[in-house]
Amino acid sequence: MRLILTIALIFSSIIPYPIQVIAQTQKPTPKPTPKPTPRKSNTSRPALKLPKGSPRMGTVAGRRQGMGSRDNCPAVATELTALVPSSPNNDVGGLTTSERPMFLFYVPYTSDLPNVNAQFTLKDNADNEIYTNPVALPTKPGVVAVSLPANVTLQENQTYHWYFKVSCSQEQAANVPIYVEGGIERIKLNPSISQQLEAATPQQKAVIYADNGIWFDSINTLVQLRRSNPNDISVKADWQSLLLSVGLEIEPTILL
Repeated sequence: MRLILTIALIFSSIIPYPIQVIAQTQKPTPKPTPKPTPRKSNTSRPALKLPKGSPRMGTVAGRRQGMGSRDNCPAVATELTALVPSSPNNDVGGLTTSERPMFLFYVPYTSDLPNVNAQFTLKDNADNEIYTNPVALPTKPGVVAVSLPANVTLQENQTYHWYFKVSCSQEQAANVPIYVEGGIERIKLNPSISQQLEAATPQQKAVIYADNGIWFDSINTLVQLRRSNPNDISVKADWQSLLLSVGLEIEPTILL
């Protein structure tokens, strides 16, 4: 009887120990400390864009995109396109403060096509032709800039009509070119805007022009920046953002 009692006491003294050990080892797993969310850089800039409802002066009833396959020209993935704003009722064009702005076009047709030629024409508001000139086509599709010569200047408060045509045929009688057309008006710069521009960097100038609806000056400034800084990512981003703001999707890497 004493032996049984002794065994029972020993057994009862042993049992709680492992239970206690298990209880001590099953501590809750500590939760990882959440990492702080990184703050956005204060150097981030809003997207460069032409504001909705910006002035539509300088526009005429026109065509921002050319037809697809026409006049023996081959079918292309992206049509001949004027890099300008366009309204739902096909008012095409924009404003400038420059007497000789650049006109920009995405041209999918290349110089190696047979019988291909291109021409730019500018007329005043009385439909008088003040400038016309052949345009050399690129060796690969891309954005082409057309500049005015020194003897052709835009006058303030005047609207002009421009045309860019591409033909792939020598038969002039049956020639139906692929073309785009629109308007441009030269305005006088507001003194307050002039003060902002004087204190701005070139990239800031592009933003100021866009904010005030002056399309040609904004995109012309970006062209100059892209030519002098071809690898600048922020300039490419501004270029693409400005085009997207008027419904144009042109790759930022194809400026010729």
